Amino acid sequence: TAKVRLQVQTTAAGATPKYAGLVGTMATVAKEEGVGALWKGIEPGLHRQCLFGGLRIGLYDPVKQMIVGKDHVGDVPLLQKIAAGLLTGGVAITIACPTDLVKVRMQGEGKLPPGAPRKYPNAFAAYGIIAREEGIAGLWTGLGPNVMRNAVINATELASYDQIKQMILAAGVEDGVGVHLGAGLGAGFAAVCVGSPVDVVKSRVMADKTGLYNGTVDCFVKTFANDGPLAFYSGFWLNFARLGAWNVAMFLTLEQVKAYAIKHWN
Repeated sequence: TAKVRLQVQTTAAGATPKYAGLVGTMATVAKEEGVGALWKGIEPGLHRQCLFGGLRIGLYDPVKQMIVGKDHVGDVPLLQKIAAGLLTGGVAITIACPTDLVKVRMQGEGKLPPGAPRKYPNAFAAYGIIAREEGIAGLWTGLGPNVMRNAVINATELASYDQIKQMILAAGVEDGVGVHLGAGLGAGFAAVCVGSPVDVVKSRVMADKTGLYNGTVDCFVKTFANDGPLAFYSGFWLNFARLGAWNVAMFLTLEQVKAYAIKHWN
């Protein structure tokens, strides 16, 4: 929630922004809307992670092997890892886009004045409301920047994790939790550095219900012109706190599941 609020925030020249920094944004949201508002959008967020996360992670290794060919021996080259990450991330978010849209819309409702009625009471109602008012295609609003953002971040996360882990193991470090922890943090940081600009644009396009932005390129241009280049890294540390923790948890879990499967099912 705090990340989205920072990303969609626009501030007039000379004005003081409402949300500032990790702690400040969380404190402002909690004070004005209650602590529970920090978890607004968790329902579609869980839908998104189950659908998008399952597809992008489950497809990555098969697609990577398909790209290099069944006769390939040795480590997969970095460019092929990136290609596999771009492809699986793009396909997965194309399917899961409605969950992302609803998450952003629900999180953005906190900007409404106190006492104003909320449009989306819950995630399932939100899917129906958007489809009814904007058409079924409305559930894929912001698909362009969303595919761009998630393909880039997915490729960065998975390819950098693979590459960092490969480099650590090549240095003679024994494979284990410490390696997975370090590679997961590195992957999260790389993903935020590379993906923040498209993440900001994706959040702004999806949260826009007034027609301010006429597509992805227009949003890039207006954000740069009105808010400056640093706006593309709004919420950077919040994003890293989220992606860093997520990558560590995801890759630690994934490695344990893979080890269990190899031991018991091979």
